[in-house]
Amino acid sequence: MEYKKNKKKNNEVNEPLQEYGKPVTFEEVWLMFKETDKMFKETDEQIKETNERIRENDRSLTERFKETDRRMKELQFLFTSHWGKLVESLVEGDLVKVLNEKGISVERTLQRIKGNHKGKSFEFDIIAVNGAEIVIVEVKTTLRPDDVRDFLDKLSEARTLLSEYKDKTIYGAVAFLTADAGSERMAENKGLFVIRATGNSSSIINAPGFTPRAF
Repeated sequence: MEYKKNKKKNNEVNEPLQEYGKPVTFEEVWLMFKETDKMFKETDEQIKETNERIRENDRSLTERFKETDRRMKELQFLFTSHWGKLVESLVEGDLVKVLNEKGISVERTLQRIKGNHKGKSFEFDIIAVNGAEIVIVEVKTTLRPDDVRDFLDKLSEARTLLSEYKDKTIYGAVAFLTADAGSERMAENKGLFVIRATGNSSSIINAPGFTPRAF
């Protein structure tokens, strides 16, 4: 490449022998601006479409999660219900025998006693009946302290809720497959019979010398 020499204040500057670029016109700048603006708009539309697809996917996932949660709750209810009925059957089958062995003279059992008293609904799982005594049994797959407290509240109202038994001596019992947080000891300390379902039978596991509380 050839160079030409320019002199400025005794300093030599060598510049390439070529023409300077042609200045960009306003029309060309305007065209570039419009093209850039078009690209921005297209990109913005793409972003909006992508966001909408994401929102649709989110809504779809949310609905799927809700449906899965609903089904899980249904399955949990069915599982708990079936286990509860199984435990009730195990307890009810041996209840008369095990109570008689503890000196409580009952001869027959009633299951799922439901009613309504002054607008308040209630339900007792099993009632063992005979003569002057009844034993009301609360059945749980897993017995927890809150279950014991709730059952004691129900027993305190039993004479009112079950008016046909208001003149009888009422005892309480809790029956379960497993017990949590020492709830079986809590129940015994409150004067309740404690019945554990094991295998294909059930048994009273109160300590020797236990005296049930009359409600």
